[in-house]
Amino acid sequence: MTTHESIPLAGVIGWPIAHSLSPKVHGHWLARYGIAGAYVPLGVAEADLEAALEALPKLGFVGANVTMPHKERAFAVADTRSDIATRLGAANTLTFDPVNGIAADNTDGFGFIENLREKVSGWDAGAGPVAVLGAGGAARAVIVALLEAGVPELRLLNRTKSRAEALRDEIAPAVTVLDWTEAEASLAGASLVVNATSMGMAGGPEMALTLHEIGPDTVATDIVYARGETPFLTAAKGRGATVVDGFGMLLHQARPGFERWFGRAPEVDDELRKAVLG
Repeated sequence: MTTHESIPLAGVIGWPIAHSLSPKVHGHWLARYGIAGAYVPLGVAEADLEAALEALPKLGFVGANVTMPHKERAFAVADTRSDIATRLGAANTLTFDPVNGIAADNTDGFGFIENLREKVSGWDAGAGPVAVLGAGGAARAVIVALLEAGVPELRLLNRTKSRAEALRDEIAPAVTVLDWTEAEASLAGASLVVNATSMGMAGGPEMALTLHEIGPDTVATDIVYARGETPFLTAAKGRGATVVDGFGMLLHQARPGFERWFGRAPEVDDELRKAVLG
């Protein structure tokens, strides 16, 4: 935690930002633990990001979360970077220090793994192969986190195969890239299936997979948060799989930043979920 004479401030930087649930998450924790501080949404256009990051510490901000479209640029302008942020080339958590400047970290993978551990009792990364659908920015953090957790085999599929191959070549050479036409077959024997695509979401492609190769021994998770079950999770539940929604990933990824900025390790529980969902 960075010490300031004034009440510590933090926030989430993005463009647009009104949709963000992060102020509710951190606001709940501040009230719950009786901490004098504030966490606010900060709408910052791409052209203004560097100026904003220079000004925020002077205004009493001890740190900030970063969301789209600023994760890569925030990483680039930071003074120091964690190993995981360096591997991903993106930051979602910044800490402002009067001596060392801006420290960049990425807690997306941490949030993903912690969500699984909370929701699936005894979840074991080494239980069997993992299949990841999608090769976008969110998939990168998930894949690195899974490999570091010890998954024995990771199968990656994306509608545009070359994008999956580029992701593999850049950050995860041990990953096996398969063609999207093999998507159903690739799920056979998978202990975990991760949907990191927009498949089935509003404005995205339809849920095109039957998931007929998964069953009661499979855990299925969708990293996109939506109110209610996503079509992917509904299909997985219909096959008997254990399903985990993406909401917990949002909550758990916020924990490291809150502890650094406000000096208290927060809890993720039903009280928090109710507060955030309203």
